[in-house]
Parts: sequence; structure tokens; C-alpha cells
Amino acid sequence: MRTSIMRAAIVGAAALIGATALAPAASAAEGETSLATVLKVGQSALDRDYADFDILTKAAETVLAAKPKSSVALLADGKTALTVFAPTDQAFMNLASALTGKKVTTEAGAFKAVAGLGVDTVEQVLLYHVVPGATILSQDALKANGKALDTAVSGKTIKVKVTDKPAIILGDYAPKLPNPKVILSKVDINEGNKQVAHGINGVLLPFAP
Repeated sequence: MRTSIMRAAIVGAAALIGATALAPAASAAEGETSLATVLKVGQSALDRDYADFDILTKAAETVLAAKPKSSVALLADGKTALTVFAPTDQAFMNLASALTGKKVTTEAGAFKAVAGLGVDTVEQVLLYHVVPGATILSQDALKANGKALDTAVSGKTIKVKVTDKPAIILGDYAPKLPNPKVILSKVDINEGNKQVAHGINGVLLPFAP
């Protein structure tokens, strides 16, 4: 994983913040390694490493087991260009704590709470993290201040705010929960391929819980 955000910040983040164009990075859309391969969908194990993406992959597995034709399957199609904002396990644990009103301290507990929302809801939440049709690298995201990104959930967008720290903040439909931020050390996952991901510290929701 490369920290392109940090490099861009050093050479002039202030200049980037005022920009509004968001274009796919053509040079990054050559390979066809899928995100399912990189995130190890089908091989997830709930553990004590809260900085990776076990719950995300477990949720994808659960949806596909119940709905094999779900659009979530596109994560395994490396020919399909898309960008995923990927919540870490800690992000899901924080969401589970907010939903249950009790502090959730394990990945298993977080997954149980999320799965309890029902397969259809979990599917919508997962798809809301997907921006189809574009390979958006971190340098593109830095230029997206004020943009609304169309997601794989019809009619639902993610609003982007870029600050001068730098930070990329993503706005969703859950005003009572903190807006997720892109994790600067987890950007451009699978760079060089048509499908890329950026780790985020919260779960984006297409509805108000």
C-alpha cells in the first residue's frame, strides 16, 4: 500500500484543496486483480487485528451466500472498474457499539450485530461503499473537495470534504454518527488495477439508524 496522500500533501496540499475535478487515474486501471482477491473474500477469519478488513469480507461472504447474484459479486470481477471505501474491523466495532448502545469489543460481536440487520440491509450498506466505473486513487480524492460520488446504491451519494491537514472526510446519511475519514496509511490498496480500495475509520450508511 502506498501513502500517496502524504506525498501529495508535502508537495502542496493547499493547492489541491481548491480543485473540484475528479477523474479516474487511467494509469492505475491496467491490471485485473480483483479486490475480492486482495481482501481475501472467502478466507476471512475474525481475530484480534482490528486494523484489517475481516468483518467487511465476512459480510460480503454472507451476502453472496444468501444472494449469489448480488452486485457485491462485482468485487470479484477484476475487469470491472470500481473504487471501494473499506471500513476496518474497528470501524464495524464502533458501529455495532452505536447500534446496540453497548461497547462491542470483539470482531465476532460486531459481526453479529451487523448481520442482525438482515441480509438485504447488509447488502445495501456494502454497496454504498462502492463507487462504480472509476479507479479513484488518493491523488484524485484530494481533488474531490465538495464532490458527491455516485455509489452502487441507486440515488445514494457520498459527499467528499478535503481539509488542509490533509484529511479526506466522507459524508453519508447518518447525521448522528461521526463522518468516516480515509486512513492515510491504508490508501491505494490494489493500485495498478481497475479495482482499488481505501481504508476508512467508520462505516458509511445510506440511511439514518
